[in-house]
Amino acid sequence: MKKAFGLLGEKLTHSFSPMIHSYLGDYDYLLFEVAPDDLDSFMTERRFDGINVTIPYKQSVIPYCAALSDEARRIGSVNTIVKDENGELIGHNTDSYGFGVMLRQRGIDPMERKAVVLGDGGSARTVRTVLGAMGASEIVTVSRRGENNYGNIDRHHDAQIIINATPIGMYPNNGESLLTLTDFGRLQGVADLIYNPMKTKLLLDAERLGIPYANGLVMLVAQAEMVSRLFLGNSALYDNSPDETPRMYSEFRIPNSEFKPSPPSTEIILDVIIKKTQNIALIGMPGCGKSTVGRILAKMTDRPFANIDEIIVEAAGKTIPEIFAQDGEEAFRQLETRILAEESKKSGIVIATGGGVVTRPENYDLLRQNSLVVYLKRELSELKTDGRPLSGSEGVEVLAEKRLPLYEAWSDCTVKVEATPEETAGKLRIEKRLRLRE
Repeated sequence: MKKAFGLLGEKLTHSFSPMIHSYLGDYDYLLFEVAPDDLDSFMTERRFDGINVTIPYKQSVIPYCAALSDEARRIGSVNTIVKDENGELIGHNTDSYGFGVMLRQRGIDPMERKAVVLGDGGSARTVRTVLGAMGASEIVTVSRRGENNYGNIDRHHDAQIIINATPIGMYPNNGESLLTLTDFGRLQGVADLIYNPMKTKLLLDAERLGIPYANGLVMLVAQAEMVSRLFLGNSALYDNSPDETPRMYSEFRIPNSEFKPSPPSTEIILDVIIKKTQNIALIGMPGCGKSTVGRILAKMTDRPFANIDEIIVEAAGKTIPEIFAQDGEEAFRQLETRILAEESKKSGIVIATGGGVVTRPENYDLLRQNSLVVYLKRELSELKTDGRPLSGSEGVEVLAEKRLPLYEAWSDCTVKVEATPEETAGKLRIEKRLRLRE
Protein backbone atom coordinates (compact mmCIF):
# COMPACT_ATOMS: atom_id res chain seq x y z
CA MET A 1 0.00 0.00 0.00
CA LYS A 2 1.31 3.45 -0.93
CA LYS A 3 2.21 5.51 2.11
CA ALA A 4 0.31 8.68 2.97
CA PHE A 5 2.31 11.88 3.50
CA GLY A 6 1.22 15.48 3.57
CA LEU A 7 1.00 18.86 5.24
CA LEU A 8 -1.08 19.66 8.33
CA GLY A 9 -2.28 23.21 8.84
CA GLU A 10 -5.36 25.35 9.32
CA LYS A 11 -5.32 27.19 5.96
CA LEU A 12 -3.29 25.67 3.15
CA THR A 13 -4.54 27.09 -0.14
CA HIS A 14 -1.24 28.98 -0.49
CA SER A 15 1.02 25.94 -0.12
CA PHE A 16 3.76 25.07 -2.62
CA SER A 17 4.67 21.92 -0.66
CA PRO A 18 2.87 19.36 -2.88
CA MET A 19 4.75 20.72 -5.90
CA ILE A 20 8.09 20.59 -4.10
CA HIS A 21 7.58 17.04 -2.82
CA SER A 22 6.59 15.86 -6.29
CA TYR A 23 10.26 16.35 -7.21
CA LEU A 24 11.61 14.69 -4.07
CA GLY A 25 10.08 11.22 -4.09
CA ASP A 26 7.55 8.86 -5.59
CA TYR A 27 4.85 9.36 -3.01
CA ASP A 28 1.56 11.20 -2.67
CA TYR A 29 1.69 14.43 -0.70
CA LEU A 30 -1.69 15.67 0.49
CA LEU A 31 -2.97 18.82 2.16
CA PHE A 32 -4.62 18.15 5.51
CA GLU A 33 -6.52 21.35 6.24
CA VAL A 34 -7.74 20.86 9.79
CA ALA A 35 -9.68 23.28 12.02
CA PRO A 36 -8.38 23.69 15.61
CA ASP A 37 -11.40 21.86 17.03
CA ASP A 38 -10.64 18.85 14.80
CA LEU A 39 -6.92 18.60 15.56
CA ASP A 40 -7.34 16.02 18.32
CA SER A 41 -9.31 13.58 16.18
CA PHE A 42 -6.88 14.03 13.26
CA MET A 43 -3.83 13.31 15.40
CA THR A 44 -5.52 10.47 17.28
CA GLU A 45 -6.70 8.68 14.15
CA ARG A 46 -3.18 8.87 12.62
CA ARG A 47 -4.27 8.32 9.03
CA PHE A 48 -0.87 9.24 7.73
CA ASP A 49 2.65 7.84 7.66
CA GLY A 50 4.35 11.20 7.87
CA ILE A 51 3.33 14.84 7.90
CA ASN A 52 4.77 18.31 7.81
CA VAL A 53 3.21 20.70 10.32
CA THR A 54 2.66 24.40 9.74
CA ILE A 55 0.83 27.34 11.32
CA PRO A 56 -0.72 27.14 13.90
CA TYR A 57 0.10 23.59 15.05
CA LYS A 58 3.89 23.36 15.46
CA GLN A 59 3.59 23.27 19.23
CA SER A 60 0.07 21.82 19.50
CA VAL A 61 1.16 18.49 17.99
CA ILE A 62 3.92 17.85 20.53
CA PRO A 63 1.70 16.03 23.09
CA TYR A 64 0.75 13.50 20.41
CA CYS A 65 4.38 12.50 19.78
CA ALA A 66 5.83 9.50 21.60
CA ALA A 67 9.30 10.99 21.24
CA LEU A 68 11.05 14.06 19.88
CA SER A 69 14.38 14.42 18.13
CA ASP A 70 17.02 16.32 20.07
CA GLU A 71 16.56 19.34 17.81
CA ALA A 72 12.76 19.39 18.19
CA ARG A 73 13.05 19.03 21.97
CA ARG A 74 15.65 21.77 22.22
CA ILE A 75 13.59 24.19 20.12
CA GLY A 76 10.19 23.20 21.48
CA SER A 77 8.64 23.10 18.02
CA VAL A 78 7.79 20.28 15.61
CA ASN A 79 7.37 20.71 11.86
CA THR A 80 7.71 17.06 10.82
CA ILE A 81 6.19 13.89 12.25
CA VAL A 82 6.89 10.34 11.08
CA LYS A 83 5.66 6.98 12.27
CA ASP A 84 8.37 4.62 13.45
CA GLU A 85 8.39 0.86 12.89
CA ASN A 86 5.97 0.44 15.82
CA GLY A 87 3.54 3.03 14.54
CA GLU A 88 4.54 5.59 17.17
CA LEU A 89 4.74 9.27 16.21
CA ILE A 90 8.20 10.84 16.31
CA GLY A 91 8.50 14.63 16.10
CA HIS A 92 11.34 16.37 14.29
CA ASN A 93 12.36 19.91 13.44
CA THR A 94 13.85 20.38 9.97
CA ASP A 95 13.00 24.09 9.85
CA SER A 96 16.24 24.87 11.69
CA TYR A 97 18.28 23.45 8.83
CA GLY A 98 16.18 25.25 6.21
CA PHE A 99 16.34 28.59 8.03
CA GLY A 100 20.12 28.37 8.25
CA VAL A 101 20.39 27.69 4.53
CA MET A 102 18.06 30.62 3.84
CA LEU A 103 20.18 33.14 5.75
CA ARG A 104 23.46 31.86 4.40
CA GLN A 105 22.33 31.90 0.79
CA ARG A 106 21.28 35.54 1.04
CA GLY A 107 24.38 36.62 2.95
CA ILE A 108 22.52 37.58 6.13
CA ASP A 109 24.92 36.96 9.02
CA PRO A 110 23.59 37.46 12.57
CA MET A 111 27.04 37.06 14.15
CA GLU A 112 27.44 39.70 16.90
CA ARG A 113 24.35 41.54 15.70
CA LYS A 114 21.08 42.42 17.38
CA ALA A 115 18.14 40.54 15.92
CA VAL A 116 14.42 41.22 16.29
CA VAL A 117 12.08 38.26 15.74
CA LEU A 118 8.46 39.08 14.96
CA GLY A 119 6.12 36.50 16.47
CA ASP A 120 6.22 34.06 19.37
CA GLY A 121 4.88 30.83 17.84
CA GLY A 122 6.61 27.60 16.87
CA SER A 123 8.41 29.12 13.88
CA ALA A 124 9.75 31.93 16.06
CA ARG A 125 11.21 29.36 18.46
CA THR A 126 13.15 27.81 15.59
CA VAL A 127 14.34 31.20 14.39
CA ARG A 128 15.57 32.20 17.84
CA THR A 129 17.46 28.94 18.28
CA VAL A 130 19.24 29.25 14.95
CA LEU A 131 20.06 32.92 15.46
CA GLY A 132 21.59 32.03 18.81
CA ALA A 133 23.63 29.25 17.26
CA MET A 134 24.82 31.66 14.57
CA GLY A 135 26.16 34.03 17.19
CA ALA A 136 23.58 36.84 17.40
CA SER A 137 24.57 39.22 20.21
CA GLU A 138 20.96 39.89 21.25
CA ILE A 139 17.67 38.30 20.23
CA VAL A 140 14.43 40.17 20.96
CA THR A 141 11.02 38.59 20.47
CA VAL A 142 8.30 41.08 19.53
CA SER A 143 4.66 39.99 19.74
CA ARG A 144 1.25 41.59 20.10
CA ARG A 145 0.97 41.10 23.85
CA GLY A 146 4.51 40.40 25.05
CA GLU A 147 6.87 42.58 27.05
CA ASN A 148 8.27 43.75 23.71
CA ASN A 149 5.33 44.55 21.46
CA TYR A 150 4.42 46.68 18.47
CA GLY A 151 3.44 49.53 20.75
CA ASN A 152 6.96 49.91 22.13
CA ILE A 153 8.95 48.69 19.13
CA ASP A 154 10.86 51.98 19.19
CA ARG A 155 12.96 50.41 21.97
CA HIS A 156 14.54 48.26 19.30
CA HIS A 157 15.03 50.60 16.36
CA ASP A 158 18.73 49.76 16.68
CA ALA A 159 18.09 46.20 15.42
CA GLN A 160 20.45 45.02 12.69
CA ILE A 161 18.49 41.91 11.65
CA ILE A 162 14.70 41.55 11.43
CA ILE A 163 12.95 38.19 10.93
CA ASN A 164 9.20 37.90 10.35
CA ALA A 165 7.94 34.61 11.80
CA THR A 166 4.26 35.59 11.68
CA PRO A 167 1.68 35.06 8.90
CA ILE A 168 1.25 38.83 8.45
CA GLY A 169 1.58 39.61 4.74
CA MET A 170 0.91 36.04 3.61
CA TYR A 171 -1.50 35.22 0.79
CA PRO A 172 -4.34 36.17 0.56
CA ASN A 173 -3.60 39.13 2.85
CA ASN A 174 -0.84 40.49 0.63
CA GLY A 175 0.42 43.99 1.34
CA GLU A 176 0.22 43.88 5.14
CA SER A 177 3.25 44.63 7.31
CA LEU A 178 3.94 44.98 11.02
CA LEU A 179 6.78 47.50 10.74
CA THR A 180 8.01 50.63 9.03
CA LEU A 181 11.56 49.75 8.04
CA THR A 182 12.69 53.34 7.69
CA ASP A 183 12.54 53.52 11.50
CA PHE A 184 15.43 51.04 11.72
CA GLY A 185 18.57 52.94 10.80
CA ARG A 186 21.08 50.12 11.37
CA LEU A 187 19.42 47.31 9.43
CA GLN A 188 21.74 44.89 7.63
CA GLY A 189 19.33 42.10 6.79
CA VAL A 190 15.59 41.30 6.64
CA ALA A 191 14.08 37.83 6.31
CA ASP A 192 10.48 36.70 6.03
CA LEU A 193 9.47 33.05 6.46
CA ILE A 194 6.55 33.69 4.08
CA TYR A 195 7.06 32.47 0.51
CA ASN A 196 3.71 33.38 -1.02
CA PRO A 197 3.89 36.13 -2.12
CA MET A 198 7.55 35.89 -3.10
CA LYS A 199 8.07 39.43 -1.81
CA THR A 200 5.93 40.54 1.10
CA LYS A 201 5.57 44.24 1.81
CA LEU A 202 8.31 43.84 4.40
CA LEU A 203 10.69 42.52 1.74
CA LEU A 204 9.63 45.05 -0.88
CA ASP A 205 10.42 47.78 1.63
CA ALA A 206 13.82 46.20 2.28
CA GLU A 207 14.46 46.02 -1.47
CA ARG A 208 13.65 49.71 -1.85
CA LEU A 209 16.08 50.58 0.94
CA GLY A 210 18.85 48.42 -0.51
CA ILE A 211 18.88 46.06 2.48
CA PRO A 212 19.74 42.36 1.86
CA TYR A 213 16.58 40.27 2.19
CA ALA A 214 15.39 36.67 2.00
CA ASN A 215 12.00 35.06 1.56
CA GLY A 216 10.91 31.70 2.90
CA LEU A 217 11.06 29.69 -0.32
CA VAL A 218 14.70 28.69 0.14
CA MET A 219 13.92 27.56 3.68
CA LEU A 220 10.87 25.62 2.50
CA VAL A 221 12.73 23.75 -0.22
CA ALA A 222 15.83 23.03 1.88
CA GLN A 223 13.86 21.64 4.80
CA ALA A 224 11.59 19.70 2.44
CA GLU A 225 14.54 17.68 1.21
CA MET A 226 15.36 16.70 4.78
CA VAL A 227 11.69 15.88 5.36
CA SER A 228 11.59 13.65 2.29
CA ARG A 229 14.55 11.68 3.59
CA LEU A 230 12.82 11.24 6.92
CA PHE A 231 9.65 10.07 5.16
CA LEU A 232 11.57 7.54 3.07
CA GLY A 233 14.03 6.43 5.74
CA ASN A 234 16.94 7.39 3.50
CA SER A 235 20.38 6.60 4.93
CA ALA A 236 21.61 9.85 3.34
CA LEU A 237 20.12 11.55 6.37
CA TYR A 238 23.29 10.80 8.24
CA ASP A 239 26.33 13.01 8.47
CA ASN A 240 29.22 10.59 8.17
CA SER A 241 32.07 13.03 8.77
CA PRO A 242 35.05 11.07 10.15
CA ASP A 243 35.45 13.08 13.34
CA GLU A 244 31.84 13.00 14.49
CA THR A 245 29.31 10.39 15.51
CA PRO A 246 26.72 10.08 12.70
CA ARG A 247 23.71 12.25 13.42
CA MET A 248 20.49 12.97 11.65
CA TYR A 249 20.37 16.33 9.89
CA SER A 250 17.22 17.15 11.83
CA GLU A 251 19.25 16.79 15.01
CA PHE A 252 22.32 18.58 13.73
CA ARG A 253 23.40 21.31 16.14
CA ILE A 254 24.65 24.37 14.30
CA PRO A 255 28.07 25.40 15.66
CA ASN A 256 29.01 29.07 15.44
CA SER A 257 27.14 29.92 12.23
CA GLU A 258 28.57 27.00 10.24
CA PHE A 259 25.78 25.38 8.26
CA LYS A 260 25.94 22.51 5.87
CA PRO A 261 25.70 23.86 2.33
CA SER A 262 22.40 23.50 0.58
CA PRO A 263 22.40 20.19 -1.33
CA PRO A 264 22.57 20.57 -5.13
CA SER A 265 19.10 19.12 -5.49
CA THR A 266 17.75 21.95 -3.35
CA GLU A 267 19.10 24.50 -5.86
CA ILE A 268 17.63 22.59 -8.78
CA ILE A 269 14.20 22.28 -7.18
CA LEU A 270 14.25 25.93 -6.10
CA ASP A 271 14.91 27.01 -9.68
CA VAL A 272 12.06 24.84 -10.97
CA ILE A 273 9.60 26.12 -8.35
CA ILE A 274 10.43 29.75 -9.12
CA LYS A 275 9.98 29.15 -12.84
CA LYS A 276 6.60 27.56 -12.27
CA THR A 277 5.23 30.01 -9.72
CA GLN A 278 6.66 33.41 -10.65
CA ASN A 279 4.35 35.54 -12.76
CA ILE A 280 5.45 37.32 -15.92
CA ALA A 281 4.04 40.85 -15.98
CA LEU A 282 4.28 42.91 -19.16
CA ILE A 283 4.41 46.71 -19.01
CA GLY A 284 4.93 49.24 -21.79
CA MET A 285 3.35 51.96 -23.91
CA PRO A 286 -0.25 51.61 -25.13
CA GLY A 287 -0.23 49.75 -28.42
CA CYS A 288 3.18 48.08 -27.97
CA GLY A 289 1.63 44.59 -28.13
CA LYS A 290 1.43 43.52 -24.47
CA SER A 291 -1.92 41.76 -24.85
CA THR A 292 -1.04 39.91 -28.05
CA VAL A 293 2.45 38.91 -26.88
CA GLY A 294 1.16 37.99 -23.44
CA ARG A 295 -1.52 35.70 -24.84
CA ILE A 296 1.01 33.93 -27.08
CA LEU A 297 3.54 33.63 -24.25
CA ALA A 298 0.90 32.16 -21.93
CA LYS A 299 0.13 29.51 -24.53
CA MET A 300 3.83 28.79 -25.09
CA THR A 301 4.43 28.31 -21.37
CA ASP A 302 1.08 26.67 -20.52
CA ARG A 303 0.12 29.43 -18.09
CA PRO A 304 -3.15 31.23 -17.38
CA PHE A 305 -3.36 34.67 -18.98
CA ALA A 306 -4.73 37.81 -17.33
CA ASN A 307 -5.38 40.84 -19.53
CA ILE A 308 -6.01 43.64 -17.05
CA ASP A 309 -7.80 45.87 -19.59
CA GLU A 310 -10.14 43.06 -20.62
CA ILE A 311 -10.99 42.31 -16.98
CA ILE A 312 -11.69 46.03 -16.41
CA VAL A 313 -14.09 46.12 -19.37
CA GLU A 314 -15.91 43.03 -18.10
CA ALA A 315 -16.16 44.43 -14.55
CA ALA A 316 -17.36 47.86 -15.68
CA GLY A 317 -19.69 46.61 -18.37
CA LYS A 318 -18.41 49.26 -20.80
CA THR A 319 -15.40 49.90 -23.01
CA ILE A 320 -12.32 51.75 -21.79
CA PRO A 321 -13.10 54.85 -23.92
CA GLU A 322 -16.59 54.84 -22.38
CA ILE A 323 -15.15 54.61 -18.85
CA PHE A 324 -12.89 57.60 -19.54
CA ALA A 325 -15.72 59.61 -21.11
CA GLN A 326 -18.41 58.80 -18.53
CA ASP A 327 -16.49 58.27 -15.29
CA GLY A 328 -13.12 59.92 -15.83
CA GLU A 329 -9.54 58.71 -15.68
CA GLU A 330 -9.37 58.57 -11.87
CA ALA A 331 -12.27 56.10 -11.70
CA PHE A 332 -10.54 53.98 -14.33
CA ARG A 333 -7.24 54.01 -12.41
CA GLN A 334 -8.92 53.00 -9.17
CA LEU A 335 -10.60 50.05 -10.87
CA GLU A 336 -7.33 49.13 -12.57
CA THR A 337 -5.49 49.04 -9.23
CA ARG A 338 -8.21 46.97 -7.59
CA ILE A 339 -8.15 44.38 -10.37
CA LEU A 340 -4.35 44.33 -10.52
CA ALA A 341 -4.26 43.68 -6.77
CA GLU A 342 -6.33 40.52 -7.20
CA GLU A 343 -4.58 39.21 -10.31
CA SER A 344 -1.06 39.84 -9.04
CA LYS A 345 -1.72 37.72 -5.94
CA LYS A 346 -1.89 34.68 -8.17
CA SER A 347 1.09 32.53 -9.02
CA GLY A 348 2.40 31.23 -12.33
CA ILE A 349 0.39 33.46 -14.68
CA VAL A 350 1.13 35.93 -17.47
CA ILE A 351 -0.21 39.44 -16.86
CA ALA A 352 -0.67 42.08 -19.57
CA THR A 353 -1.11 45.50 -17.98
CA GLY A 354 -2.48 48.74 -19.37
CA GLY A 355 0.00 51.36 -20.51
CA GLY A 356 -0.80 53.68 -17.61
CA VAL A 357 -0.34 51.16 -14.82
CA VAL A 358 2.93 52.87 -13.87
CA THR A 359 1.20 56.19 -13.17
CA ARG A 360 -0.01 55.01 -9.75
CA PRO A 361 2.87 54.31 -7.31
CA GLU A 362 0.83 51.75 -5.37
CA ASN A 363 0.85 49.48 -8.42
CA TYR A 364 4.62 49.03 -8.12
CA ASP A 365 4.40 46.70 -5.13
CA LEU A 366 1.41 44.89 -6.59
CA LEU A 367 3.39 43.98 -9.69
CA ARG A 368 6.68 43.16 -8.04
CA GLN A 369 5.38 40.98 -5.20
CA ASN A 370 5.12 37.88 -7.41
CA SER A 371 6.27 38.86 -10.89
CA LEU A 372 9.20 39.17 -13.19
CA VAL A 373 8.32 42.59 -14.65
CA VAL A 374 9.18 42.95 -18.33
CA TYR A 375 9.17 46.22 -20.25
CA LEU A 376 8.11 45.64 -23.86
CA LYS A 377 9.87 48.38 -25.77
CA ARG A 378 8.61 49.47 -29.19
CA GLU A 379 9.44 52.44 -31.42
CA LEU A 380 6.91 55.24 -30.85
CA SER A 381 6.21 55.47 -34.58
CA GLU A 382 5.00 51.84 -34.55
CA LEU A 383 2.50 52.20 -31.69
CA LYS A 384 -1.20 51.74 -32.39
CA THR A 385 -3.44 54.49 -31.00
CA ASP A 386 -6.93 53.37 -32.06
CA GLY A 387 -9.31 53.06 -29.09
CA ARG A 388 -6.71 54.42 -26.66
CA PRO A 389 -8.08 57.58 -25.01
CA LEU A 390 -4.86 59.16 -23.76
CA SER A 391 -2.74 58.25 -26.77
CA GLY A 392 -5.28 60.07 -28.89
CA SER A 393 -5.93 63.10 -26.65
CA GLU A 394 -2.47 63.78 -25.23
CA GLY A 395 -0.35 62.33 -27.99
CA VAL A 396 2.12 59.45 -27.90
CA GLU A 397 5.17 61.69 -27.46
CA VAL A 398 3.72 63.42 -24.39
CA LEU A 399 2.80 60.09 -22.79
CA ALA A 400 6.22 58.67 -23.62
CA GLU A 401 8.00 61.55 -21.90
CA LYS A 402 6.11 60.81 -18.69
CA ARG A 403 6.09 57.05 -18.80
CA LEU A 404 9.28 55.73 -20.40
CA PRO A 405 11.42 56.48 -17.32
CA LEU A 406 8.84 54.67 -15.17
CA TYR A 407 8.83 51.59 -17.40
CA GLU A 408 12.61 51.43 -17.07
CA ALA A 409 12.53 51.91 -13.30
CA TRP A 410 9.76 49.38 -12.65
CA SER A 411 11.04 46.53 -14.84
CA ASP A 412 13.47 43.69 -14.20
CA CYS A 413 14.39 43.54 -17.87
CA THR A 414 13.60 45.13 -21.23
CA VAL A 415 12.63 43.17 -24.33
CA LYS A 416 12.50 44.91 -27.69
CA VAL A 417 9.40 44.12 -29.73
CA GLU A 418 10.32 42.04 -32.77
CA ALA A 419 8.74 41.84 -36.23
CA THR A 420 6.05 39.39 -35.10
CA PRO A 421 4.39 38.79 -31.71
CA GLU A 422 5.53 35.16 -31.87
CA GLU A 423 9.17 36.24 -32.17
CA THR A 424 8.78 38.65 -29.26
CA ALA A 425 7.13 36.01 -27.06
CA GLY A 426 9.88 33.52 -27.92
CA LYS A 427 12.56 36.05 -27.04
CA LEU A 428 10.81 36.86 -23.77
CA ARG A 429 10.55 33.19 -22.87
CA ILE A 430 14.31 32.82 -23.28
CA GLU A 431 14.93 36.02 -21.30
CA LYS A 432 12.88 34.73 -18.36
CA ARG A 433 14.78 31.43 -18.34
CA LEU A 434 18.15 33.17 -18.35
CA ARG A 435 17.25 35.64 -15.61
CA LEU A 436 16.01 32.92 -13.28
CA ARG A 437 19.41 31.24 -13.48
CA GLU A 438 21.23 34.33 -12.20
